[in-house]
Amino acid sequence: MSLNVTSLHPNIKTLPPLIMTSDPDSFAWRTFKYRIPAIVEEIIALNQFPAEINRGLEELRQEIINGRIRNLQEAAPDAGFWKQVSSPYVGRSWLDVPWYWAEAFFYRRVLEATRYFQAGKWHLFDPYAAKKETEWQPEAAPALVAATLEHLPFDEYACFATLLHHSLWGNRVDLSYNVAGDLTRALRLEEEHANLLIDDTPRIWEYLTQRPRDTLILITDNAGTELLMDLALVDFLLSRYRVRQVVMHLKPQPFFVSDAMIADVRAGLEALCHGNERTKALRLRLLEYLGSGRLVLTTHWFYASSLFYFEAPEDLRAQLAVADLVILKGDVNYRRVLGDAHWPFSTPFEHITAYFPAPFANLRTLKGELIVGISEEYAEQLSQIDPDWLTNGRRGVIQARL
Repeated sequence: MSLNVTSLHPNIKTLPPLIMTSDPDSFAWRTFKYRIPAIVEEIIALNQFPAEINRGLEELRQEIINGRIRNLQEAAPDAGFWKQVSSPYVGRSWLDVPWYWAEAFFYRRVLEATRYFQAGKWHLFDPYAAKKETEWQPEAAPALVAATLEHLPFDEYACFATLLHHSLWGNRVDLSYNVAGDLTRALRLEEEHANLLIDDTPRIWEYLTQRPRDTLILITDNAGTELLMDLALVDFLLSRYRVRQVVMHLKPQPFFVSDAMIADVRAGLEALCHGNERTKALRLRLLEYLGSGRLVLTTHWFYASSLFYFEAPEDLRAQLAVADLVILKGDVNYRRVLGDAHWPFSTPFEHITAYFPAPFANLRTLKGELIVGISEEYAEQLSQIDPDWLTNGRRGVIQARL
């Protein structure tokens, strides 16, 4: 399946075939064959939902395993949008549709089943809150951030690079997919050097320091460890006056289990109280930035949709266009920038992303079968070393188009 596009590089008329859940023995196929049904089981196990909600979740699980996709049935503000974008896929198997659309629609269907948008006890209840809570425990995210802050180098560039890399490796902590491994190893950045396949850190630093920068937009991914590492990077950029203002774009509703919402930032700030004196001081500085308007938290419906970035609505494009730099976190944002398509490995990143309305950088650990900007030979070498290198979260990229 290919998608006609008009906003990509002028030499690109269509995307390559989209990554499909029907791709034989692919990570996309395994996601809907195994991981997604297991996520539904976990939602039921971790919450005290009444029997009727659990029945709705179990019906969704059975639909994914051996049923046919149905549209939303509830009255909700976004029902018209989902009816439009889902019409080509309703009635098909979950194992025969574009991967990113399927994931986005699945997480929307979870909210329907748990009555997130309906009046009553479960209105605006986050079905992943219990899962996220594990990350806020003192021995989890706060301890890792405390260790990071304790060992920051004095040199300004080295400090920036350290915090940027910790922000990247924090992306391994994805509660929808257990790829975290030994995060204490990621604190020793020299040991992760070989796992960083593309590193545009020097280019990003040079760009930031050419002249004073007004606004940086950070499009977040996961709550927990990754979000606190993001906040440490934000603090550096604001305290060293590399940018005047940072605007954090967060999800408007629960999405992909651990994706960060504005409420998760508030929870993360409170979690910093359970670290050490450095994390407590970090919290106070961030609260001061929020109070003064130098740090802004915002959201947009697009971030919980099935659209790619070249399909972003004009109001969001206008917000992004005024930024001096946009940092996009995580694997899904990388997939959405590239259209979640089967690009050849050697396709230039800049060539595909010429449409993006501002200079930007992707920080992403690899959890999907998509990467561009590397040679076919290098990809083959990685496949020989580690057959699952594209999906096991061990490797990462800091990839910029400035």
